[in-house]
Amino acid sequence: MGTLWFWIVALMLAAYIVLDGFDLGVGAIYLFVARNESERVQTLRSIGPVWDGNEVWLLAAGGTLFFAFPLLYASAFSGFYLPLMMVLWLLILRGISVELRGHSDDPLWRTFFDGLFSFSSILLIVFFGAALGNVVRGVPIGPDDYFFLPLWTNWRTGPNPGILDWYTILGSILALAALSLHGALYLALKTEGHLERRALYFSRRIWIASVALTAIGIPATVFARPASLDNYRGHPIAFLVPLAVIACVITMRLTMAIKSRLPSFLASCGYLLAMLVGAATGLFPVLLPAVGTRGRDLTVARAIAGPHTLRVGLAWWSIGVCLALLYFGIVYWLFRGKVPTDAEGYGH
Repeated sequence: MGTLWFWIVALMLAAYIVLDGFDLGVGAIYLFVARNESERVQTLRSIGPVWDGNEVWLLAAGGTLFFAFPLLYASAFSGFYLPLMMVLWLLILRGISVELRGHSDDPLWRTFFDGLFSFSSILLIVFFGAALGNVVRGVPIGPDDYFFLPLWTNWRTGPNPGILDWYTILGSILALAALSLHGALYLALKTEGHLERRALYFSRRIWIASVALTAIGIPATVFARPASLDNYRGHPIAFLVPLAVIACVITMRLTMAIKSRLPSFLASCGYLLAMLVGAATGLFPVLLPAVGTRGRDLTVARAIAGPHTLRVGLAWWSIGVCLALLYFGIVYWLFRGKVPTDAEGYGH
């Protein structure tokens, strides 16, 4: 059950990154690819029906973490309290920027909320990249299984790290490049005309940065936490995961040249999924690594809830996920295809 719940939580987080990742990416490139009011409205309409639904996966993953691994939930939410509050406020600001932008035709009003939408999207990506970097690198867990992290210390990994160091900043930049690419490919899939061509042009340029940062990030992870290779050495079949990353990156670039935009977007989804599965593979069975000598790793065996909780939770989780998948299937089917330029509101 511990292994099952580890991968359930990991895949739910991966679903959030893949789904909410493209509308975060759209927000990150919003001011760069949408040059006029018509294109900005078209950009918002491309994500309007789905952006808030995509965030359900983050809430669902947090709830699942709460009942499946309560010790991890308590430890992580206390140690990462400051960045979590910042993420919460950024989610709020991003939401109100989408909803309030169309309430006035005043250019200053719309310019303000356009900037707020892009700013909050970029910072959310940066924070999520830093958070993943902290989880992979490890934190200074104490004997009571809690920890505290300053915003930064000496910018190095080691026994006394901060939330920000060279590795977590690298993770933030990689996340920004990868999700900007993801968003650009989605925008090219959902729009037409000058906006589609501009999004495709942007995706070809940011692809180069994503590949370079990925090539740096994988060995950097091994350097920051050498134990991340243990599972790969013990189970060589796991090396198929980095091979999948390479295959998706190549497929992404090759399919940018064809007329259909769907294959390149699906390749981007596969790239993000493979990267996150690779990180989870390197961690298992550790949920949160400990650095220094004061505490122990938070592992699946130490943090797992009781058997009754897991059995009841699995039943209700299965029902909830089936309903969520049905909802997402209907929404994405109803709003398939290109965004019409003459549609009203933020749906299409």
